[in-house]
Amino acid sequence: MPEKKVIGQSTKSIWSGEQEYELYERSTQVPVVHSVSFGYKDIDTWHKAALGVVEGHIYSRNTNPTVRAFEDKVKELENAEAATSFSSGMAAISNTLGTFLKSGERIVSIKDSYGGTNVIFNEFLPPLNIDVTLCETHDHEQIQSEIAKGCKVLYLETPTNPTIKITDIKKLSEAAKEVGAIVVVDNTFATPINQNPLALGADIVLHSASKYLGGHADALGGVICGSKKLVEKVYHYREINGATLAPMDAYSLLRGMKTLKLRVERQNKSAMIIAKHLQKHPMVEQVNYPGLETHPGHEIAKEQMHGGYGGMLSFAVKGDLDAIKKFLPQLKYAHMAANLGCVETVVGPPLTTSHVECSANERAAAGIPEGLVRYSTGIEDVEDLINDLDQALSYLS
Repeated sequence: MPEKKVIGQSTKSIWSGEQEYELYERSTQVPVVHSVSFGYKDIDTWHKAALGVVEGHIYSRNTNPTVRAFEDKVKELENAEAATSFSSGMAAISNTLGTFLKSGERIVSIKDSYGGTNVIFNEFLPPLNIDVTLCETHDHEQIQSEIAKGCKVLYLETPTNPTIKITDIKKLSEAAKEVGAIVVVDNTFATPINQNPLALGADIVLHSASKYLGGHADALGGVICGSKKLVEKVYHYREINGATLAPMDAYSLLRGMKTLKLRVERQNKSAMIIAKHLQKHPMVEQVNYPGLETHPGHEIAKEQMHGGYGGMLSFAVKGDLDAIKKFLPQLKYAHMAANLGCVETVVGPPLTTSHVECSANERAAAGIPEGLVRYSTGIEDVEDLINDLDQALSYLS
């Protein structure tokens, strides 16, 4: 019997989730199954499918053939046992936290999480009598100390949005395991191409699939991966709460993922070139990119981001918000929009993107200057992107 070879990420992006089942009428592409329900010829088979005893779909709020193919593809890319999907990235986050946190329990996380996640931490969980402790993202000793006091969940995001800070997944996962905590890692910015948190000790890895996985800014979705035992718990919470991924969005995400590795490799390379260029620009005060040797988390990123440092960077310009308002509209090859991770370059300040839900004081407390620009590098020719940045920055001189 021939030796089983390790399958590459690009091959997984194309084939995973599409070979396990015979597709409709021998089609080579996963069909969009818009049916709300699925019919059966006899009660016994229907009942067994409803109980999960035999393979089969019942109702698309629970499972759907197109959605299943998307989940299987992400599962393979993250080397997980199971996956379940959601209507958005925030649905993935909120449903996961809702599954594992109960009144009287405690969660430890970082201050630099995505703005929507921070709203859950600061507004939604405390009224449920859930203790939330947010640590300085770069202070691993503080995070470990808080974990040691006991917690049900350790929630990490690395790299962070929009400050691009790095946390040590392996070290902090080991600390969490000592107190029996579930480790959840938002891997949206890194993607499975660059980083695999489960291999570093995490229990659950989640993605806003609307970003890099889909890659074309035309479909909303979220997904989590992990052990079958944990994922089934989140699936049960999600199927009752109804935050279901639509079949058409699942199809768009599937199609986008076929080029995932090609896109991410290009974005990795371009982001590094742009970050180095911006470091030398007189109108740029600070550049945040983990691929730079000057980045505080560079050594950790080098260890855990095996595929590259990602397509996301942020930088602060001289003049704060007034400068941002003058600079950004001059860019010709960048959308000023709230999305990221797509083929087009996308830019914006945190006050209109990642932390729009937060006040200026809350952004300041999170270490986010008003003059910060979040820059999602697209797959355009990098020389054009650099020239575009230079001509737009010239308006600040």
